[in-house]
Amino acid sequence: MALRNAVMAALLEGEASGYDLAKGFDASVANFWMATPQQLYRELERMEGDGLITARVVEQERRPNKRLFSLTAAGLEAVRAYTAEPPGKPTAIRDELMVKVQSVDAGDIEAVRSAIAERMEWATAKLARYTRLQQRLLDGRTEDEYFAGGERIGPYLTLLRGMAFERDNLHWSEMALNRLEQRAAAFSGG
Repeated sequence: MALRNAVMAALLEGEASGYDLAKGFDASVANFWMATPQQLYRELERMEGDGLITARVVEQERRPNKRLFSLTAAGLEAVRAYTAEPPGKPTAIRDELMVKVQSVDAGDIEAVRSAIAERMEWATAKLARYTRLQQRLLDGRTEDEYFAGGERIGPYLTLLRGMAFERDNLHWSEMALNRLEQRAAAFSGG
């Protein structure tokens, strides 16, 4: 998947500045796509050059002027075309922590345990952020009410996937830490 598809998906929420996109990217699509602000700005320039988005300048008094981006008709057509394409192969996990865990028997078990604990902290923080976003999206409605009457359900569906991913990270991390602790106790005679 190209970054431009993720940017177009984010712009379906409405007009946004590059800064707002970078900030919102972290909240709206970070559960399935990561990008740095620099990558976003470069892609916005390319997309504008390709006619997929348009920008308007908003003058501000005490701050630099900002550009607000929105999808063009060509951008909306590109979203339609992209969603009609068959998906590529499922993504494979490329995770340095998993390489460390794979190597734990010959490595530093305490360093690996620490890395797993750190992953748990990240997952906990992300899950909390996603839960706050979920509450904002639901705005007092049940999920069924949201799905029946929400303007756009795609962001909520991807949010649920991100939440499930972080819950799975927590579950796996707890299990791995328990197994490593049991193993250390068995080998230390205790």
